Amino acid sequence: MMRHTLDFGSPLPPGWTTLDDQNRYWDQFTDRFRFRPGLTESDWPTMAEPTPSITFDLTAPADIAGAWQSRFDAINAEALRCFVSDFPEDPMFVVLDWQHTCYRLDTAVHAATPDTEWRVPVYPNGDYHLFLRDDLSEGTFGHPWEQTLCVFGERPVGSLGRTLATWLPVIRIDGRRPDAL
Repeated sequence: MMRHTLDFGSPLPPGWTTLDDQNRYWDQFTDRFRFRPGLTESDWPTMAEPTPSITFDLTAPADIAGAWQSRFDAINAEALRCFVSDFPEDPMFVVLDWQHTCYRLDTAVHAATPDTEWRVPVYPNGDYHLFLRDDLSEGTFGHPWEQTLCVFGERPVGSLGRTLATWLPVIRIDGRRPDAL
């Protein structure tokens, strides 16, 4: 089972640093993607999903023991693999966690550290979670209430999007339902 932070008073794991200018990133994200938080289905999607993007259904079968945890672990592991492989020239990501402390993550350091924990997971576990390139051109957006993960940008869609599509249902491509394409 993948470790994730339960005690936010503990020291930051290797590769994680506090993001000093998180309000600037939230403002940029809100403006660029027309982000509007929403808890109900009538509010979804809560962002204008860009092109290219692919959005996955994260709903786990309730009647299968361990289904949620295994999906949680697999998505975080695959996202880390893709981040490290696809961005070797600059492994830094901006990590936004709705209404909480936000971070910069050196994915190469995180991946190389044995038994480290995720301060904020890619898989949304109660709040909106974003893993973004500094210019917001590529990354992931996890929606905890819709139970979705939007993967966007050329490299993430071509790697993480491609591998997740082998086992997760796709609910939107470029912001539209697949049957509407």
